[in-house]
Amino acid sequence: MENKIEYKFVPIGYVKNDSVNVPRHWSVSVVEGELVISPECKDGIRDIKPNDKICVIFYFHKSPPFSHEKLIQKPFHTDTEKGVFSICSPYRPNPIGFSVLEVLDKSENIIKVRRLDMLDGTPILDIKPYVEYKEL
Repeated sequence: MENKIEYKFVPIGYVKNDSVNVPRHWSVSVVEGELVISPECKDGIRDIKPNDKICVIFYFHKSPPFSHEKLIQKPFHTDTEKGVFSICSPYRPNPIGFSVLEVLDKSENIIKVRRLDMLDGTPILDIKPYVEYKEL
């Protein structure tokens, strides 16, 4: 990769759940758990409420280091090899994930959610509101 600028991210919290296995994608998950937000970021979640959908950006902290051989991968659910940027593999040049979760409840610095596809202890980098696509 030509551009070698490095960026540093500090997690705003972590995922907490009891599941040993989680689905590979949020759209097929019913796993429930919690997003434990650090106390210094707690005020940032004040307007999140039950029944909201939120976009969670996270770090694939258990993924092995990426190598160029992983630019083409064969997802487990297909017989066809695909480029990494057209699949949801955790093996990525930048191990960053994105999930849309359903908010079940919130108290203090904890957001209870459904549709987790993240392992227990996964670092959370950011949370954004889910905004439905609208025709212009």
